[in-house]
Amino acid sequence: MDKRMHVARPFVILVAIMATILGAATSAAAAAPKFFSATSTVSGTGALVVSFDERGLGNENIDYTLTADATALYACINGGNKHPQAANKESFPGDVAGGGSFEAKNGRVIANLTAGPISAGAFTCPSGQRLVLASVTYTNIVLTDTTNSVSTSVADASRTFFTV
Repeated sequence: MDKRMHVARPFVILVAIMATILGAATSAAAAAPKFFSATSTVSGTGALVVSFDERGLGNENIDYTLTADATALYACINGGNKHPQAANKESFPGDVAGGGSFEAKNGRVIANLTAGPISAGAFTCPSGQRLVLASVTYTNIVLTDTTNSVSTSVADASRTFFTV
């Protein structure tokens, strides 16, 4: 056997080992889930809507949960679309939650989740008035990828439908 073959064989083995290590590191970096963005809004029905973009995923289904503290203000509105200056409004604090499962495509999920609003429960209005959601506020909003145990805080959101 030629002396060059003795030198070349260890070099080839070393290159193969390095390529394997580099390939494993690249795969690990590609599978590092991270929320690229997450924003909150309140829909026309008063629901919290969180739009998000998570990257660094495989191509599997990813499960998510959305939680927030909420306060909904319900009021009674008369036929003239006005709120009578009376005590016929009530604030309801509580927690809201939602969830969903989305298929990652090319290592990425771009989706929306909703939660809420809190119900008015047994609160009712006098005859001739209708019950409306006057305003709603969501705080401590957290979006969690439960498949990969990754969470992100999302900015508070609120909306006023009727000034009372």
